[in-house]
Amino acid sequence: MSHYNFKKITPVPTAKDFVNIILSKTQRKTPTVIHKNFKISRIRRFYMTKVKYTQQNFHDRLTNILTEFPKLEDLHPFYADLLNTLYNKDHYKLSLGQINMARHLVDKVASDYNKLLKYGDSLYRCKQLKRSALGRMATIMKKQGPPLKYLEDVRQHISRLPSIDPNTRTLLVCGCPNAGKSSFMNLVTRADVEVQPYAFTTKSLYVGHTDYEYLRWQVIDTPGVLDRPFDQMNTIELQAITALAHIRAAVIFFLDISETCGISMAQQLKIYESIKPLFSNKPLIVACNKVDVTSLEELEQNFPEKRALVAQVEAEGVPVMQMSTLTQQGVMDIKKEACERLLAMRVDAKMRTRKADSILNRVHVAMPAPRDQKDRTPCIPENVLKAREKKKTGEDEGEGEGEGEDEAMEVTKKKLERDIEEELQDDYSLDLNKNKDLEDDAWKYDKLPQFWEGYNVATLWIPIFCSGASVVVQWLACLATNLRSLVRSPARASRRPAYPAKLEELEAEEEEREKSGFYKYDILEEDDAMKEIHRLATKIREKKIVNSINARIDKPRGTAVMARVTKKRERERSVSRLRNEFEELGVDMSEVKGCHFTRTRSTSRGRPPLKKARMDS
Repeated sequence: MSHYNFKKITPVPTAKDFVNIILSKTQRKTPTVIHKNFKISRIRRFYMTKVKYTQQNFHDRLTNILTEFPKLEDLHPFYADLLNTLYNKDHYKLSLGQINMARHLVDKVASDYNKLLKYGDSLYRCKQLKRSALGRMATIMKKQGPPLKYLEDVRQHISRLPSIDPNTRTLLVCGCPNAGKSSFMNLVTRADVEVQPYAFTTKSLYVGHTDYEYLRWQVIDTPGVLDRPFDQMNTIELQAITALAHIRAAVIFFLDISETCGISMAQQLKIYESIKPLFSNKPLIVACNKVDVTSLEELEQNFPEKRALVAQVEAEGVPVMQMSTLTQQGVMDIKKEACERLLAMRVDAKMRTRKADSILNRVHVAMPAPRDQKDRTPCIPENVLKAREKKKTGEDEGEGEGEGEDEAMEVTKKKLERDIEEELQDDYSLDLNKNKDLEDDAWKYDKLPQFWEGYNVATLWIPIFCSGASVVVQWLACLATNLRSLVRSPARASRRPAYPAKLEELEAEEEEREKSGFYKYDILEEDDAMKEIHRLATKIREKKIVNSINARIDKPRGTAVMARVTKKRERERSVSRLRNEFEELGVDMSEVKGCHFTRTRSTSRGRPPLKKARMDS
């Protein structure tokens, strides 16, 4: 797997959406009610909270963008150059730098206005400072429209890039346009790359996976390359050059010897020579494709000068192999050769490291030595030897006898139920009785009756089963014999079966057991300890009953219950009592008319004043 997962990058909103998201969140997540009568400290704190919350949301969003987008310095050189080829790393870095600058400006605006809000002397002034702070933050973000749009385009494109692991086992397919690279990849991998009869069908890198020697291999299909300098190549060609330059893989260079791709052999070999420096320290195979149209032998007969060009490549020690993606001739041979060469190179590279030396020092290969002069031949089973002899004799006698032997083996082969089902198809019916193991095969399809001579067959075995296994076996054998006699010869059905006599014997044995007291159980007299336990248990049960009754009585109810015998509570304070007590103390209470304590309030509710009738003028 690749170390980079570009699909998890969060989508980047536009500048307008960015501001709307943050301001709406501030409105929803912060307090919204303030009055001018509040303390000025509370008013300041109210508006400072809004400014700080807005600044923190802007800061978190921008930080998330800066951290999720990959830094070119931290990426593998392959991905760094690929991003530079596709998006121009200067423009990419400039956009991220502008986002970083916007984050610092937002933080600075929030810090400055929080300082001013500390000295706000009124609700109006604090509110205007808050509006000014949020407006300046929104203005800063609106100016970041182009960088945000560019980063969103980069995110959408980078998320569609194939997941390429530069360090795993890789086969890299390259060559001129329309040489059969994508067809080869569709044959050796599970990928489905578009194949069309025109050049530059493949416009980006495609990745497929295949298996060889129980290992997973990565196959990369690159766009076609033309014969021109690197500075004149377009973005499509530069992707192939980037893959060749940075991925340690086995390179398969495709050569269209039929020239049906529209490029001559000389031009194809010029392309090979121009990118040849990128093949250094990598296993290389030249695949001559489309041999179904023209093979190397035909090329040597008809166009010897073109065959000489291929011979120059062979003279350099590069293996040249023939293949055809149409007939699939030689496709797997080229795949096998490329995988073997890459495995040998990777093993050789690991053997040169210090880690390999430390492992080899711990490995000891034991070479067995003979302990005596006795010859110990391997033990081969007799069946294996017979099979070998039959195989040899069959080869000597010829193909005809071999076919006869195969036919004989097919005859001895057991016919399965599935084979019968496939033969009969809709007429097949599963027969579960044909494989029963009985003394007579005619008994397989006998039906077992449910009632026989007034007896229920299913219930007769119940008392006998309890008496022992041997009795059960005898009874079942007897029952089977009687049933067969009943089914096979109805004329003998009136004869008395053998099992009722056995039942009578069992019943007599049961009566003797009851008479002898086999099932009686003498209850021993209780000792003093058990009597004491029973007495305490009875006392505990009674106490539990009493407690449950008391709890039910004492349980509080929803409303208070007042007994009917309760007298009416007399009034303790009154005007007459007050007068008497003051007179006893020597206070003159004769002229108290109009005093406050003599006024009494009516308990009846007064009528509301009548509404005046409207008089006609």
